[in-house]
Amino acid sequence: MPRYVALLRGINLGRRRPAMSELRDHFEALGFSKVGTFISSGNVIFETRAIQTAKLEQRIEKHLAAKLGYEVDTFILRDAEVIAATDSTAFPEGTPEGGGLYVTFLKQPLYASTIKKLTACRSQIDEFHLNGREIYWLCRTKSSDSKIWTSPEVKALKLSTGTMRNLTSLRKLVAKSFE
Repeated sequence: MPRYVALLRGINLGRRRPAMSELRDHFEALGFSKVGTFISSGNVIFETRAIQTAKLEQRIEKHLAAKLGYEVDTFILRDAEVIAATDSTAFPEGTPEGGGLYVTFLKQPLYASTIKKLTACRSQIDEFHLNGREIYWLCRTKSSDSKIWTSPEVKALKLSTGTMRNLTSLRKLVAKSFE
C-alpha cells in the first residue's frame, strides 16, 4: 500500500498546537492506516490506497478545518518524493557551521521566470536551488537572522504558499519511517 507524508503548514505555531496523538486520531478517522507522526511540527506518515495526492490534500484540509476550527494547508508527498528530497545534492558543501539547509514544498512548481528571479536573490548569506515543487534554501547563518524572506525582491515574487522543513529533520523522518 502506498505510504505518504502529510506536511501540515503552521500546525505548531501560536495556538495551533494540537497533540500529535490528536493528529493521528484525525488521520485514522479518515480511514488511513499505519498512521504515525514525527516531531511536533506537523509531519504525519500514513498509508492509503488513494493515489491522487491533490484529492488527499483537499480531503485532509477539509477534515482538519472542521475538527480543529482553522485551516491547515496540507502538502502530500509520496515516500519516494521525501526520500528524493533528502538525497538532494543541491548544495554539495552541506550544512554550513551555524547555518542550515531547508526545503520548502509547494503544491505546484514555480514558473521558469519566477525561478530565475528567486535564484537571482542569492547573497553571501542565502542561496536557492529549485527542483520541481521544492525550493532548497542554503542559509549560512541562523535562519532567524536572515532577512531574505522579507526582502522586497522575494516579497515581489508573491510565491505560492509552501511549507518549510529543515533538511536534517527530513533525513531523520526518512530514517525513522522509510528505511
